[in-house]
Amino acid sequence: MTGYKILGKSLNHFMLAIASVVMAFPFYWMATSALKNNDEIWQFPPTLWPHQPRWEQFAEAWHAAAFDRYILNSVFVAVSIVILQVVNSGMMAYALTHMKFRLKGFFTAIVLLGYMIPATAVYLPGYIVLSKLGLLDSYTGLILSNCVSVFSIFLIRQAFLQVSHELIEAGQVDGASHFRILSTILFPLTRASFSVLGLITFIEQYNNYFWPMLITKSSNLQLVSAGLRSFFVEGGAYGLKWPLIMAASAFTIIPLLILFTFTQNTIMRSVNLSAGATKG
Repeated sequence: MTGYKILGKSLNHFMLAIASVVMAFPFYWMATSALKNNDEIWQFPPTLWPHQPRWEQFAEAWHAAAFDRYILNSVFVAVSIVILQVVNSGMMAYALTHMKFRLKGFFTAIVLLGYMIPATAVYLPGYIVLSKLGLLDSYTGLILSNCVSVFSIFLIRQAFLQVSHELIEAGQVDGASHFRILSTILFPLTRASFSVLGLITFIEQYNNYFWPMLITKSSNLQLVSAGLRSFFVEGGAYGLKWPLIMAASAFTIIPLLILFTFTQNTIMRSVNLSAGATKG
C-alpha cells in the first residue's frame, strides 16, 4: 500500500511539474525573444536561446517610450484602488451582514443583482458622470471610478457570514463602536479574504486597459497596457521591432512577479482556508 502511495505522490508531482513548465514557457519565450533579432524570432525550427543575446535591447525598449511613467501610473492607481476597495467593501459587507436596518434584504438583493451586470454596461453612464464632475483625464477619475466593486463587496460579505454573530453582539455589549468591531474582530478573522481581495484587485487594475483608455487622453496618465499599445502601434514598432516589443512586455510584468514572490504564502494559505471551509 505504501508503494502505491509513493507512486501516486510521485505521479502528482510529475504532473504538477509538467503543468508548471507549460505555464511558465510563454514567459520564458517572451524574455528570450527580447534577446533575439527579428529573423531569429520567426525562424523555423525556433531556437530556445539566441545565438548572440542582445541584452541592450531591454535598455533600448525602456528608453523608446516612457515605460517608467506607465509602470508608476499603474502601481499608484492600483494601490489607491486596492485601499479604497478594502475600506468600502469592509464597511458595506459589515452593514449587510451584522447590522439591522429596514430594507436590508432589498439592498442585499440590489448588490447581488449588480454582480450580474457586465462591466461594459456601465461604461457609458460612468463616462457621463465623470464628464459632469470634470474628472475625465485625471488620476482622481481613474481611482474614484473604480473605488467600489460589487465583486469585492460580495467576497467580503461571504467571509463575514462565516463569523459568528455572537462575537459581534459581545463587542456591542462591551460598548464597542461599529468601526472598532470591524477593525478588531472582523478584519483579523477574515484577513485572508482581504488579502485575496487586494491581490485580485491590484492585478486587475494594473492590467486594466479599456476603461482607462476611454476616460484618459493624456500620455502622462497612461497605464502599462495602454503604454504597450502605444509603443506597439503609434511608436512605429508594429511588425518591425518584435524584440523590443517582447522586452517591453517583459519588464512591465516585473511588478506582478515581485508581488507574487512576496505574497505566495498568503495565496497558498488562502487556498488552504478555502479548501478547509469547503470540506467543513
